[in-house]
Amino acid sequence: MTTDENGVLADDVGASAGSPGALADDVGTSAGSAEKMVEISWFGALCDDDYEFLGVPDPSLQSSWPHCSNIVKTADRLGYDNVLLPSGYQLGMDSTSFAAAVATHTDQIQLLLAVRMGEMWLPQLARQLATIDQMANGRLTINIISSDIPGAPLESEPRYQRTREWMTVLRSLLNGESIDFHGEFVDLEVNPPRMRTVSGTCPPFYFGGFSPAAKDTAAEHADVFLTWPDTVAGVAETVRDMKAQAAGYGREMNYGLRAHVIVRETEAEAREAATRLLSKLDLDEGEKIRQKSLDTASAGVARQNELRDAAEDDGFVEENLWTGVGRARSGAGAAIVGDPDQVLAKLRAYQQVGIGAFILSGYTHAAEADLFAKYVLPNIEHGPLYEGSAT
Repeated sequence: MTTDENGVLADDVGASAGSPGALADDVGTSAGSAEKMVEISWFGALCDDDYEFLGVPDPSLQSSWPHCSNIVKTADRLGYDNVLLPSGYQLGMDSTSFAAAVATHTDQIQLLLAVRMGEMWLPQLARQLATIDQMANGRLTINIISSDIPGAPLESEPRYQRTREWMTVLRSLLNGESIDFHGEFVDLEVNPPRMRTVSGTCPPFYFGGFSPAAKDTAAEHADVFLTWPDTVAGVAETVRDMKAQAAGYGREMNYGLRAHVIVRETEAEAREAATRLLSKLDLDEGEKIRQKSLDTASAGVARQNELRDAAEDDGFVEENLWTGVGRARSGAGAAIVGDPDQVLAKLRAYQQVGIGAFILSGYTHAAEADLFAKYVLPNIEHGPLYEGSAT
């Protein structure tokens, strides 16, 4: 599954083979682990994806340093564990530059930086990431993106071969290892940069995708496999599938879910907020927004479309899972909607089938982060999946 929109899934966890860091002792990653700690992350909205009314652009909500840094600083202040800094070429800001800047304006929150494989010279990328990790006092995590380089598309198989090679070499460089690698896309002999991460090892790789090549790449190289919204049964099947594929490489992974959330004091108020969010949407404009992304033909987006088609007239495909968001955005197209108890119960249901991390968002992002922190966050045991110097 490729993505140009949110940086999570790329057509495109326990400590694994080649795992870059220590896994927090009390993070649950298997069925029945609802009482265990999970990572709760927010969304940085660097890709012009913030709205009061979905599909109706508001200049004050477009990606900018003041707007996006406010979202990240709000999430930091409210106690979220991590924040996704998405990568998009046509939409919004450069994620790497933003991460370097916001690292010095945050204290505790980890930074999940989306990095597009193939976009930058590998030794320079390693030095850049190590520098950002130093600026963030060890709070960097990496979202691997396998989508096309703008203006230079590749078919799926060679694109994933490039991604595999980049993940292999990038991990080695960030682990401080010398490189003697001769592949199809990477032909490199070089010593690692002097600049190292705070831990001296590679930050964890978060990665997702639903094509066979994406899943195989994740099973061999990722530390956290990310999926987009689905029914609880659908997520359970994805976790089972990926556990089996990772086991084929003698590895284990953590599992994460990227979803939107709308939580209000009552279910009626939450549903009213969902209805209001779509109340000014022009369907043609919604289609244009979806088509701006590089991931429109991916397997993951196809699944999001299937969920939306299967939903009832009110947009709900199962209890408290609303697909209306997907009418005006590509990528993650469903929201957990309900009162605090319902939203918490839904998160716990996903935990019970193996989800150990959530990357959440809502409209508007700063306001919904505050609501989720008020109504749900105090009632769920949470913390970073991977220990860092600031945790």
